Amino acid sequence: LAERFPHCFSAEGEARRLKIGIFQDLVDRVAGEMNLSKTQLRSALRLYTSSWRYLYGVKPGATRVDLDGNPCGELDEQHVEHARKQLEEAKARVQAQRAEQQAKKREAAAAAGEKEDAPRRERKPRPTTPRRKEGAERKPRAQKPVEKAPKTAKAPREEQHTPVSDISALTVGQALKVKAGQNAMDATVLEITKDGVRVQLNSGMSLIVRAEHLVF
Repeated sequence: LAERFPHCFSAEGEARRLKIGIFQDLVDRVAGEMNLSKTQLRSALRLYTSSWRYLYGVKPGATRVDLDGNPCGELDEQHVEHARKQLEEAKARVQAQRAEQQAKKREAAAAAGEKEDAPRRERKPRPTTPRRKEGAERKPRAQKPVEKAPKTAKAPREEQHTPVSDISALTVGQALKVKAGQNAMDATVLEITKDGVRVQLNSGMSLIVRAEHLVF
């Protein structure tokens, strides 16, 4: 309608006041031009004239226009008062809807808060230890045993031995030692031979040992 009758209808901006009986003019003009039924035309007019944009323009002395924008008389006081009441009722409905929406939002927020503030598992209070009375003797704390580091075993002193330099100086029955690696075994001289000295160990075994293996 705003495209077909731009001097009468407008899609935005200030709305012009329509001529009384404009519905019949629309039926006569658009019957052969636009594929619109009477019901659709009536709904379009009702929607247009009940909008806030249209009601704000209904003021005393305002001029009505026909489909071509020609003036068709002024608004009377009765129509102005009716438009004012319609505007107030429309504003009241919008405020009520907004209040209802705000209430629903608050209820939803409160419900979400209750879920977050759901009672958590109650913690058991820690047992309180009785405080020491003033002047009471203080019990010494039990000392933890201190682990001593294990002492490192001292390496045994290596015995100092004197090598036998002259086997001819040895006598039968004389005590000496026979070196075997890092150890020295006790032995007794049994016989002095050209190959060495026959000795007897404490274990009872006898053997011939060369001079470099004998020590005192």
